[in-house]
Amino acid sequence: MTCNALARVLRGFVTLPDCQVHYRTASPASPEPDGTSPIPLVMLHASPGSAKLLEPLIARLGNSRTVYAPDTLGNGDSSAPVSDQVDIRYFAQVHVQAIDQLGIERFDLYGSHTGANIACEIAIAYPGRVRKLILDGVSQYTDDERDDMLKHYAPGVDIDMNGGQLAWIYQFVRDVYLFWPWYKRDAAHRRSIGLPSADELHDKAVEVIKATRTYHIPYRAAIGYDKTSRLPMVRVPTLLACAQTDMFLEYFDRICRLMPEARPLITAGTGNAEALENTVAQYLAFLDAQDENTYLI
Repeated sequence: MTCNALARVLRGFVTLPDCQVHYRTASPASPEPDGTSPIPLVMLHASPGSAKLLEPLIARLGNSRTVYAPDTLGNGDSSAPVSDQVDIRYFAQVHVQAIDQLGIERFDLYGSHTGANIACEIAIAYPGRVRKLILDGVSQYTDDERDDMLKHYAPGVDIDMNGGQLAWIYQFVRDVYLFWPWYKRDAAHRRSIGLPSADELHDKAVEVIKATRTYHIPYRAAIGYDKTSRLPMVRVPTLLACAQTDMFLEYFDRICRLMPEARPLITAGTGNAEALENTVAQYLAFLDAQDENTYLI
């Protein structure tokens, strides 16, 4: 099957004792000729937003394997976390419970930004269950950067009768593409990637609006996550990826030094059709390779 074919993306819920986890899934339309199925792929999205933002990847990767992509707690259509003072390990444990409910024992794992932090923690806790790991865009803030981000990056949002929260969220989602970090709106912090399409911007804003009361909880857990001590603890084959247009590219060399056995890969990202297909092909080369020394193309 070609990597540019599209699988149908479906949706469902997993019910756990304290919450419900919403997920998207896609599977090949036809079985493999030999009757075997590749190991499932679990995908964890970036903040803010939901797995809706991964649909282009889900649809293409789902053409060759079954893909499950949950909305992380506090985002999209998943329930809120049990409190606003939870850490990345909490998110990892809950999403492994959701994976268990889906009947998945062993799986490949992809995570982007916040999702990469959660994926890292799952791989540390369950090395026997995670076959391969893709970390797509990982930051490593200094102490001062972390403190500043915790203070300013993901504030709680007041909901008012005039709908001010709707305008604030739309501008927040838009400005992430224009500045890094988004709240430093000056020439020194301007990004050069431009805005996505109006449709993509709308979809992302809607997903964040759904989580107006809780979007900041997983965000703050991710900002506070100690990657310096945790990343070296990963013991599964890892593809350490980052898009050329990702604001986290500035941290890439530092992250690579924390994971010297991981395979580094700078991708073209997913911002246009050609870039998306190239990135999908590189991910599949890693996931499908039998020889760990030759899985990059």
